Amino acid sequence: MANLQIFYINARGFHWQIKGVHFFELHGKFEELFTNTLLKIDEVAERILTLGFNPIHSFSDYLKISSIRESESLEKGEIAVAVILKGLIVLLTLERKLIILSTEGSDEGTNALISDYVREQEKLVWMYSSYLDEAK
Repeated sequence: MANLQIFYINARGFHWQIKGVHFFELHGKFEELFTNTLLKIDEVAERILTLGFNPIHSFSDYLKISSIRESESLEKGEIAVAVILKGLIVLLTLERKLIILSTEGSDEGTNALISDYVREQEKLVWMYSSYLDEAK
């Protein structure tokens, strides 16, 4: 939850701050990312509630426990994409661990939810990596 929240705020910030020759392309891509991530945040929070727990909701808690760090003001496309890519890799690593735990706990609902995220984010890693290869 915390990692998704910080990933979301980074993508939203990049959407607002991006400048340069790739503005139109990246402005739209970052909007897709933050819109999609906002839906995931809600799904994860509701899954946590479904399992009988309370999701954390304070930003100070997110900052304390997230492996993804807040990004400063970034206007350069390649740097912003690299930060997004790094965040996706963190999310994938955590989600793969969660799939193992949910399988061991016979939690099919969590497993199905997170498996869908993994499939989608693996494709995004490939796409953003390809973008950075092109930018070199």
